[in-house]
Amino acid sequence: METTKKSTGIYWILFFLSVISFFVLLEFKGELLTLTLPFICTSFAKAMDIM
Repeated sequence: METTKKSTGIYWILFFLSVISFFVLLEFKGELLTLTLPFICTSFAKAMDIM
């Protein structure tokens, strides 16, 4: 059985951009804060190769 290493770099970039947008929305537009949570959770799971 072959094991190939997947590139997760793009998911780490998406994760950090999502976290940055989370804090920007927290500062300026708090009611839109929950819109970033699915992106944060999904990109972190993909970056950790859980999904």
